[in-house]
Amino acid sequence: MELKAGATKQDIREQIWDYMESKNLADFPRPVHHRIPNFKGAPRAAEHLPRLQEFSVARTVKVNPDAPQRNARFAVLESRKTLLVPTPRLRTGLFNRIVPPPGAGKDVLRACATAQGVRNYSVPIGLDASVLVDMVVVGSVAVSEQGWRLGKGEGYADLEYAMMVAMGAVREETPVVTIVHDCQVVPIPEALLEEHDLTVDYVLTPTRVIRTGCQRPKPRGITWSKISPEMLRRIPVLRDLRRQEQQAGKDVALRGELLHPCATTPSRLHGAGCPPTTTATVHVGGLPAGARVGELKRALREHGAAPLRLAWQGPGPPAVLSYRDQASAERAVACLQALHLGTSRLCVELAEPPGDKGAASLGVLPTLDRPQQAHDWPREPPEGCSLE
Repeated sequence: MELKAGATKQDIREQIWDYMESKNLADFPRPVHHRIPNFKGAPRAAEHLPRLQEFSVARTVKVNPDAPQRNARFAVLESRKTLLVPTPRLRTGLFNRIVPPPGAGKDVLRACATAQGVRNYSVPIGLDASVLVDMVVVGSVAVSEQGWRLGKGEGYADLEYAMMVAMGAVREETPVVTIVHDCQVVPIPEALLEEHDLTVDYVLTPTRVIRTGCQRPKPRGITWSKISPEMLRRIPVLRDLRRQEQQAGKDVALRGELLHPCATTPSRLHGAGCPPTTTATVHVGGLPAGARVGELKRALREHGAAPLRLAWQGPGPPAVLSYRDQASAERAVACLQALHLGTSRLCVELAEPPGDKGAASLGVLPTLDRPQQAHDWPREPPEGCSLE
């Protein structure tokens, strides 16, 4: 399939997702939008994995937990190798080891390779464990023959690899494999890649084995300047790694921390000697009836304008987005001029600072007579309009 000229990362993802759905190439769970897409022919694509020389000599293989890699997980277990999977959203650690019951046959191993099996037969592995991963299998939304890879936009595969580097669990020569449908192999411009983006050495499809020969360096560790304080708060293992690297004298300044040294983590806000942090707000009006907070959050993320906090009251009064400073809020407004939910185009305006006469005309929060729901932002997008 051909990509549109000048496409962004998100444009490419959307085009792949739309194409797979329209051509009925997608498999359960559907729709594949905002997922690592499962696809018809995934078992055939996974059959190439055990034939790779690097797989035959590997002892420990890390495979992502998404549906299209289920047969890859089975291949690892059937070969009596150690199977590691990342914990969901890294909430409770980095790895789980899948430990089948003694004497498990093929049927049990296949069950262990499913999402439920991963939950039932997993044992967590801590940072202090000595782990050496010989092969990494990741999911992709799109990948090029040169090895450039796009995930679903949340950055977890990139972060997982960077954390493995920080742990000493992978080396530069550790092969990275992705398993995709043929239509997901597209010419991605290298200019879209950033330093923290993970590249791949092999692309397995139902019809091909592509050795990319990729020479672009993989992430050499965690790029702390890409990590938001909110992400650090939500991922305990990331905090542990940051503490270790800080003690080793490395630069672990988070995103925006150099500009706001007092506001590095929630526990340090308004700390001794630090002035209270200030935020600027943006109002989003015209929200359609039936709109849900998840839809709005996803739309903001896709436009590269995820706020620090979202005050949501449901359709009617405007939603209120809080940004780090006035400049960040102004950039967000510029990014969101074409913001839609469904067929409704939303009205995005910069709120005037408290005390300005214009504030009342925008329907500011004190005029609301129903309690709001405030939502901490789970993560900021890895690309799009930078708000720093």
